[in-house]
Amino acid sequence: MKKALVLGGGGFIGSHMIRKLKEENFWVRTVDLKYPEFSETKADDFIRADLRDPAVAREAIDQKFDEIYQFAADMGGAGFVFTGENDADIMHNSALININVLEACLRRNSKKIFYSSSACMYPEHNQSDPLNPNCEEVSAYPANPDSEYGWEKLFSERLYLAFARNYNFDVSIARYHNIFGPEGTWQGGREKAPAAICRKVALANDNDVIDVWGDGKQTRSFLIVDECIEGTQKLMRSNFSGPVNIGSDEMVTINELVHKVAKISKKNITINNIKGPEGVRGRNSDNRLIKQKLNWSPIKPLSWGLEKSYIWIEDQILKK
Repeated sequence: MKKALVLGGGGFIGSHMIRKLKEENFWVRTVDLKYPEFSETKADDFIRADLRDPAVAREAIDQKFDEIYQFAADMGGAGFVFTGENDADIMHNSALININVLEACLRRNSKKIFYSSSACMYPEHNQSDPLNPNCEEVSAYPANPDSEYGWEKLFSERLYLAFARNYNFDVSIARYHNIFGPEGTWQGGREKAPAAICRKVALANDNDVIDVWGDGKQTRSFLIVDECIEGTQKLMRSNFSGPVNIGSDEMVTINELVHKVAKISKKNITINNIKGPEGVRGRNSDNRLIKQKLNWSPIKPLSWGLEKSYIWIEDQILKK
């Protein structure tokens, strides 16, 4: 039986990855500070512990794994990343986790590892035009991320690539673009735009007004978690290391995102654009490289993923 290690398996993407690996008959160990919030873990071995402690990383990586997926990080949506209030924790905690994980992998000669980076590492100056953002992989340098979260992701990419060069690690790196879907955080300040908007619309009555940060003309693309998992595994099991974008290239404005959710809800919703953290003006996944290297790119329309998410969030609200 093949063995996999999923770091950050109590979180959104990690818990979905565990479920997929179990469907493929892997034995799965995971490590996280918390258990999954919305369903029981499918992992065979769940270590509830803090990967900022090097002893925890050594305990988790006590053998050679066929596949290691590193999702563990201090992260959240715009309300967490762009206020500036969490910058030190974001950089310190995530960098420490990655340093500890790589050191523990080196000790056990367990060197096949996937690292989840983020589109937040792309230069701010290439994302100032909401209609024509440049997120081609080669545009990462000269570096100028718009947040400390993005700077840490860029540093950690280089850290993993350095271990690949110096210690013969088999590294895969993806730059995720706004992954969303059922069982993702939908309240509390760390949720991302699709979940926040689904929540606001679900809680609203017909003809209500909801608040949206910024002028609503900022653009993004959003990828349903199902396709994120598919793309991640294709990258992990290929001969290509990356970094490569894993995201949708269906770009929408945030106000358009609200209208799509409102249509799903069958409610008439009016938008009140207010001041708030919003990040860069435009961001969209450039999928030319992943099509070339993996002969794959996401195909599900945004509306399909939004409907799945809206139904799930509406159900969570009804349970409260």
